[in-house]
Amino acid sequence: MPLDQVLVLLTAAAGAGWVDAVVGGGGLLQLPAVLMTGMPTVEAMATNKLSSVFGTTSAAVAYARSTKVDRQVAVPGAGLAVVCAGLGAWAAASLSAEVLRPAVIVVLLAVAAFVTLRPAMGAVPVPHLRTRPRVAAAVATAGVGIAFYDGILGPGTGTFLIIAFTTILGLDFVSASASAKIINIGTNVGALAVFAVQGHVQWGLGLGMAVCNVAGAQFGARMALKRGSSFVRIVLLCVVVAMVIRLGWQQFG
Repeated sequence: MPLDQVLVLLTAAAGAGWVDAVVGGGGLLQLPAVLMTGMPTVEAMATNKLSSVFGTTSAAVAYARSTKVDRQVAVPGAGLAVVCAGLGAWAAASLSAEVLRPAVIVVLLAVAAFVTLRPAMGAVPVPHLRTRPRVAAAVATAGVGIAFYDGILGPGTGTFLIIAFTTILGLDFVSASASAKIINIGTNVGALAVFAVQGHVQWGLGLGMAVCNVAGAQFGARMALKRGSSFVRIVLLCVVVAMVIRLGWQQFG
């Protein structure tokens, strides 16, 4: 691979690590960058997962040291996520992304409208929303539905997890981001395991990108912890709009 392409991928990996650590959605930067090299789609997704699992784990450690992680949701959700993301990755080779993109665009537009019209959402925790049925719903939504989506397509997984935790459990954005990272580790590991067994991972390139992804993730996590939920909310809206534009261009461009 030419040096200029490698440098672009390393830069994209660092940027993706930062975005993922703050609000998720780093695949918006990293996956298209890998695809631009001409790599087959499934191999690009697999290599993206290898890089992302390191960055996400790094961000999760940074969050866990400074803020509360909702272990009652994150631990069982991550366990389910390994299995369900693996199933999604297994289905990725047979289901066209064009089938899913329109639905994802609609969901993202709804997320953008919801966050815009409810500025108080995620600003502070809402403890009374945390009930047993809601905890179960959060685990199922994150560990099954969103995890399967991450295996089969991917971009925006972290963003969807944060929105799920703020709306279902009433977490603030920083705590939701911290808990989302644990689930995201599970989705990345599950999908990566299947892709690796299928022989789709470009290990050398993926590990090189992982180093930059970790650096970006550390910077992003520390910035989110320092600046708080209002900063995370702004970045979240920017990422959602960017994902809508990107997916819309892929679908209709």
